[in-house]
This record gives sequence, structure tokens and C-alpha cells, in this order.
Amino acid sequence: MAADRDEKTAEGTVRRIYLDNNATTPVDPRVFKAMRPFLEEDFGNASSLHVYGQAARKAVEDARERVAALIGASSEEIYFTSGGTESDNWALRGVTAASEKETLHLITSTIEHPAVLRTSEQLEREGYRVSFVSVDRDGKVSLDELSTAVNEQTVLISVMLANHEVGTIQPLGEIVKIGREHGIAVHTDAVQAVGKIPVDVGKLEVDLLSISSHKIHGPKGVGALYIRKGTEIAPLITGGGQERTMRAGTENVPGIVGFGEACRLAREELGEREGRVALLRDRLPAGSRERIPHVRFNGHQTDRLPGTLSVSFEHVEGEAIVLSLDNEGIAVSSGSACASGSSEPSPVLLAMGLGSELAQGSIRFSLGKDNLEEEVDRVLDVLPRIVERLRAMSPRAR
Repeated sequence: MAADRDEKTAEGTVRRIYLDNNATTPVDPRVFKAMRPFLEEDFGNASSLHVYGQAARKAVEDARERVAALIGASSEEIYFTSGGTESDNWALRGVTAASEKETLHLITSTIEHPAVLRTSEQLEREGYRVSFVSVDRDGKVSLDELSTAVNEQTVLISVMLANHEVGTIQPLGEIVKIGREHGIAVHTDAVQAVGKIPVDVGKLEVDLLSISSHKIHGPKGVGALYIRKGTEIAPLITGGGQERTMRAGTENVPGIVGFGEACRLAREELGEREGRVALLRDRLPAGSRERIPHVRFNGHQTDRLPGTLSVSFEHVEGEAIVLSLDNEGIAVSSGSACASGSSEPSPVLLAMGLGSELAQGSIRFSLGKDNLEEEVDRVLDVLPRIVERLRAMSPRAR
């Protein structure tokens, strides 16, 4: 069921429609129900030996098994973190810190999430060498360029599984093959992919994989890093012995429990969610092409996430469309939530070859399991009028 977001205005009741699920998702009521006891009576510290601690420890380990099951891992390979950003940081910093090579080199792509891009840039300032591999107009990484970038100092390749803005799914199997040929660890930021498409670390053969709870209807502030057995990696946070001494700090037991339940539900419902959400997404370009001229749909048209659609409109600012849709009760994004507040065009779209003006005229729809056909139809009803009005006001259209 869609979350109840009706709002009273001077014009009457406006039905709030949420189409920004790549930014965050509403907590599933079943997830909240699973978490609640650990916010009330089962409040123990999972490191304590008494009965309260034992209950918390069991809940953490049960959740670990559920996270592992969703991605085809063993529970010993799952380490809880505060979310996708920490997992990405740990992967990059942990692998480099564990390497014994004198000169260290990393490879990533130009369209990674800021958690990887900013960390890579910081490592570069600290003296590491980093290669940023380009992508084509669909957002796919250049395998030839990546292969050429490999050298004897390369210790890690980090390429996301699916892009957060345009939804393009990367040829990770080919990337892993390149890494294996040279004995290089491969990390993937799978934050936008896990729970939306099938993800199996056994088939992907990656060494590290980042996950975030709040992207799959779990609570914020918790995530995980999958670390394949035998992967050399140093701790990012030191202190106590939590997470088998690899990630210090008292466990967020309610969050971890909610994360585990969200993973259980995603595993059970994945096929149904994926198919239904893709059908809803496809209604948007089909309806938009008929009613809005001079529009471009970004990203790969087949190798993409089921719920993500990036759209560029000529002669209009994307942020103006976002604000106008919000006034109509419809929440969308002009790009990554982690890059909000920036007036610059999307780095992802620029890297894909879009001009600055077209990149600035872009918005992102990201649908989830709770969205309905009538909500998409409502967008198709109001969006053409909004774009027409904004173009009439824009000096770019004259």
C-alpha cells in the first residue's frame, strides 16, 4: 500500500505521491514491527553476557543471516556498518591500508556515487594514484579503458553495480574478469541494486559489495559491507571487538534487526516487486513522448534498474520542474540526493556526454514497491502542463 501522505491546502486535499525511492524508501510496517521490541523491552547491548545481551546478540546474528541470504553470501562475510557511504569508504580505505605495495593505484569510474568519488579524490590527495574510467552515452563503463588503466600497482577496482541517477547496470562480470586476470580486488557499490534486481555474490565473484538498509524499506543509519573470505582489508573504525574486531562500536541492534527483516522481505518478494515496478516505470516514457516534445531519456534502455528513469527536458531547468511537481504533491529528484544543494549540472549526465544545459534540465523518477498506476497517471497529467509553462517563461526557449 502507498504511504498516506494526503495534505490539506487552500485548494483542497492534495494526494502526496512519492517517486524518489532512490533517495530513500519508507520503512515497511513489517520492518517497524520487527524493530519495535528492540527499542523497548529487548534493549540490551549485544556485547553483554547477561540475558539482555544474549537476546540482542541472537537478533543481530539472525539479521546477519538474512542479509547474507539476500545476496548469496555466508553470514561470516557480512559486516554491519552505518550505511552505504561507510561501506564504500571502508572498501576503498581498507583495501589500500592492507596492501604492502609501496605505490598504490585504484581504478573507478566517472559516474560513481559521491561516497566513492569523493573518497577516491581524497585518497589521491593523500598520495595514491587513481584512474577515473569514462563511460559511454548509456552510462556503461569503457572496458577497454579500464583494462588499459591496470598496472602493477593497482590494488582495487571499484565500479558500481547500478547507477543511482540513470539506473544503468554495469558489465560487472567483465570487470571482475579483468581484476581476476591481474590479481586485483574488485568492489562494487550495490546500494541501488540489492533488493531491486537479483544480486548473487557467488555469480558476480566480487570481493567486496556495499549495501544500505534505507534503500530497501529498512531504517536509515545501517548497512553492510560484504567481504569475501580471504580478502585483505584493514578495519576502518578501531576500538572494541564488535563485528569480529573489524568494525568497532556498539551495534545498532534495532536498525540491524530492521535491516535483516527488510532483506528477508526483499528476498521473498523480489520477483513480484521487480516486474510490477518496471511496468509502472515504462508508463512514464510512453506517456511523456506523446505529450511533451524535445525530451530525452537517459541511461541504457534495457540494462537498467526496474524503477529508475532519468529524463532531460530542453529549454527548462530541472530544479524548476522538481519544485513545480512538489507543489502538485509529487516528489521527484533532480539527481542524487547526496548531491542536493549543488547548482552544478549532474556529473553523471555530463560524464555520459550530455551538454550542460540539457543536464541541468533533467529530473529523476525512482519508483518503488508501494507506487500505484494512478500515481504515475497523475504525473503524466500534470507534467506536460508544467513543462509547457516553464518553457514559456524560459529565455532558453526563445
